Amino acid sequence: MEKQNVKQLRKQVAPYEKSDTQDSVRQLINTIVPFILLWILAYQSLSVSYLLTFALTVVAAGFLTRIFIIFHDCCHHSFFKNRLANKIIGTITGVLTMFPYSQWQHSHSVHHATSGNLDKRGTGDLWMLTVDEYVAASFWVRLSYRLYRNPLVMFGLGPIYVFLITNRFNRKGARWKERINTYITNVCIVALVGLLCWAIGWEAFLLVHGPIFFIAGVVGIWLFYVQHTFEDSYFEEDKTWEYVKAAVEGSSYYKLPKFLQWLTGNIGFHHVHHLSPRVPNYRLEAVHNNTLPLQHVPTITLATSLSSLKFRLWDEQNKKFVTFKDIKA
Repeated sequence: MEKQNVKQLRKQVAPYEKSDTQDSVRQLINTIVPFILLWILAYQSLSVSYLLTFALTVVAAGFLTRIFIIFHDCCHHSFFKNRLANKIIGTITGVLTMFPYSQWQHSHSVHHATSGNLDKRGTGDLWMLTVDEYVAASFWVRLSYRLYRNPLVMFGLGPIYVFLITNRFNRKGARWKERINTYITNVCIVALVGLLCWAIGWEAFLLVHGPIFFIAGVVGIWLFYVQHTFEDSYFEEDKTWEYVKAAVEGSSYYKLPKFLQWLTGNIGFHHVHHLSPRVPNYRLEAVHNNTLPLQHVPTITLATSLSSLKFRLWDEQNKKFVTFKDIKA
């Protein structure tokens, strides 16, 4: 992309890179309040039918996903103008979603700065090998990679591993402020879970929050996976890597039905978000609709996104994702 076009594109997006306090507070209310009410209703419905309970937990999981998007915006300092407000709300929503604010803020910032860069993989992204790397790998690396990319492992064990294990420990080299934030988040999670188990019993807690936690986790991993894993994505070596190209060509527009788009906080406009993380989630659609170049990006739907499950390796030669079967020949 030519420098002049990049400059013009950034100029078009700039007016949307400001949060609105009223809109942010409104989103907090219409997200957290329904989540709490659905949680209570799900608990009350245990005495009626667990099918009803499960149905309520599915909807509640959608709202927990939306809470994560608020957390996500706070990590980018795009939800409120005030950094302290972002940190406070980010830490609170981090407790609800089981993500330590400062730790995830660091890894996710690295993800944004290196997305699509083949020489800087490994932080805040999914494990991805190129065809050449896979062919040259040992048997055990290939086996580990195949297990990792297996949908049952990625979307079945993935949420449990991420939320209960990796998110609970500080990364190597973390500064003391980041470590303290992780400790505070862990203590608050234990206190909240302990309080709920004391109030309603651990069995009822697991029956209600278990499916909410798991479904929201699967949805979260799926959204992250599908918006960077599509056939003609963007991956380049560092010397030829370009930030804007990585954003608009390596991040998809996930065109969802309106209600799902609302529940997922417009994160389907992922190309807009990667181009400018300072745009609040409630303005992403407006940027897409009012910026012509951003309307001509890789677009996927619920139906077409399922094909991404077969993509396993990046073919550097042909610049596209391929399956394991494709390389057997």
